[in-house]
Amino acid sequence: MPRLEGKTAFITGAAGGIGRAICRRYIEDGARIVAADIDADALEDCLKEAGAGENGHAHVCDITDPESVKAAMAATVNRFGALHILCNVAGGSSPADGRVTEAPDEEFWRVIKLDLYGTFLCCKYAIPEIARAGGGSVVNMSSMAALMALTERDCYTAAKGGVASMTRSMAVEYAPDKIRVNAIAPGLVMTPRAERIMKEREEIRLLADIHLLGPCQPIDIAEMAVYLGSDEARVVTGQVMSVDSGVTIHGGAQ
Repeated sequence: MPRLEGKTAFITGAAGGIGRAICRRYIEDGARIVAADIDADALEDCLKEAGAGENGHAHVCDITDPESVKAAMAATVNRFGALHILCNVAGGSSPADGRVTEAPDEEFWRVIKLDLYGTFLCCKYAIPEIARAGGGSVVNMSSMAALMALTERDCYTAAKGGVASMTRSMAVEYAPDKIRVNAIAPGLVMTPRAERIMKEREEIRLLADIHLLGPCQPIDIAEMAVYLGSDEARVVTGQVMSVDSGVTIHGGAQ
């Protein structure tokens, strides 16, 4: 039996490299998905690539806008009858990030709003629906930046550290509702955006070299998202799961 049979998942950042991989693997494992992003054309392409058919629905959603998120959750339940899994994938840093003494204020607030507040809002409006469905799973996206000293990324580090901490507190708060809350902390993932950033920033190219098994691929993160969404992880909650090719242990030893 497919591991996600009968489950409905709401996946943010679905048009990006990691989001697309998660959408594809969720469909392959029997889930119905609502793929959410701000790019309508990219969402349709994502669903076609995943072979979603009637088990997939594209929903344009700005995760930093409470009304947009509320409408998206309502549309999910209206379409598929229930919500069981929330995957908060949307986020990301930019070349504008840097040391705390040099990073622009606007970059700090951009990352906090997208990565941390966006995760907060999606949890705020998805968790009641997951509880009504009898329980399920929240899969947040933290980062190696929350677990190791990653220089020149202080805005992103702050946001992803916040996601990790919020994951732990929510795991305790919503356990009575049979909702598991975990986060994935990826290492360097070779998405098209990451490849562009590597060309612009020497420190990112150097970071790739200390991944013990080479940089991660989007499918590596998707496989962990399938596990955390499935009943196989029924007693796993409050964890920040590193999928990082060993960079957080090896990088810290440099």
